[in-house]
Amino acid sequence: MTMTTQTDIKLVAHLMRRAAFGLPAHRLELLAEQSYEDLVEDLLDIDSKERPEEDLFERFHSEHADEENSAMAVARWYFRMINSDRVLEEKVALFWHNRFATGNDTFSKNVMMWAHLEMLRNHGMGNFRTILQQLSRDPAMIWWLDQQTNHKGAINENYGRELLELFSMGRGNYTEDDVQAAALAFTGWTIDQSIPRYPNGMWDLSFVFSEDDHDHTEKTFLGRTGDLNGEDIIEEIVKHDATARFVADNLYRYFVSDEPNESGIKDLMNVYFEYDYEIRPMLRHIFNSDAFKNAAYEKVRWPVDHVVNIVNIAGRHTDPYEGGIKQLGVASSLMGQKLLDPPSVEGWHTGREWIDSSFLIERVNFAANMLGDTNSPGMQKVIERISTGESSTTPQDLIDACLYELGCVEIGSDTKAILIEELNFSSVVHIDDDFGDKITQVIELIVASREYQLG
Repeated sequence: MTMTTQTDIKLVAHLMRRAAFGLPAHRLELLAEQSYEDLVEDLLDIDSKERPEEDLFERFHSEHADEENSAMAVARWYFRMINSDRVLEEKVALFWHNRFATGNDTFSKNVMMWAHLEMLRNHGMGNFRTILQQLSRDPAMIWWLDQQTNHKGAINENYGRELLELFSMGRGNYTEDDVQAAALAFTGWTIDQSIPRYPNGMWDLSFVFSEDDHDHTEKTFLGRTGDLNGEDIIEEIVKHDATARFVADNLYRYFVSDEPNESGIKDLMNVYFEYDYEIRPMLRHIFNSDAFKNAAYEKVRWPVDHVVNIVNIAGRHTDPYEGGIKQLGVASSLMGQKLLDPPSVEGWHTGREWIDSSFLIERVNFAANMLGDTNSPGMQKVIERISTGESSTTPQDLIDACLYELGCVEIGSDTKAILIEELNFSSVVHIDDDFGDKITQVIELIVASREYQLG
């Protein structure tokens, strides 16, 4: 089923796979009534929209209100990714969660991890200077990298080193002296004493600056000398070319392609400086660029993207009453991405490393099981749309209709030939009482294809 649109629906589908988590055709058709530029602006304009209402979610699933349980925090994040009108906010938070890898396994205090996620959500589309300032005051990050043990006269270089190596400039753009100067500048940046959990459960921890524990000696960092503190270190970092390249390269890999283009990176670096380190103009530039528009299927979908995409097509978990949302976190973990618990400070290794034999099986099984349920709201909608207006179809046309309904997915001619052979339908497929089962057969094969793992 197709309709007249203002914007090429395949381009809309591509935008919503990258700037969101992908949508079924009936939702894409509504979006395609706008111009592409207006769609981009609507995604970027998160401030005019409300975040999902979670009161009912907590009331009907009281276990998800358990602030000490990371599995419940993951379930709540999935609820937001599926239902938020500010979906780009969640997508960017997921991006920073990988880049500023911090996880529950180190400190076993989920309240800190949830506060860390809220920080990424609140500031992720803002100024990179502010992001680093907030990151440096974040209790979860302080704990994760032992910054609370960085004292005047007995420095711990962990945070200073990772701030430079993994969070901003990258190796080769600073010296060991710069690492030590950063560590000295951040002495006294710590957290308050945790209140005992009993009888009221875990309490939030807060950033504290301990003046008595701060090293006020003269330091030299990236050529600047003085009684430098953490703010000064961040100020020098953000104006460095290497930092512009770091931000541009990572945004390009996340939103455009697993194989970045040097020209595209340099254009993004220029935007970074032109707009005084703001992330939102960089996102606007990406989505409106020809490089982005022509980069469909050049990225392996992250497991979380894959899970939310399938849930969106199935029309599941769109209200707070439906059970089973906790299993979404289990599903993405089996695919290699355990939310709120990245494997190391480097985050997850993305791209083709998402696809090994065991991860691929989990991806296919999850998609096939959820989209094989003809009772789900989304699949009922798909069956209704494909069944309307004709008494029969051909295997080729049925495959094309399913590809369209899954979000304007494109597959190669070789893959389509394999699908036709595997389905072994007659030359005429009758739209009868068994037609819904035939549709799910086609869809279960499509989601197992190589192309469907790409976004």
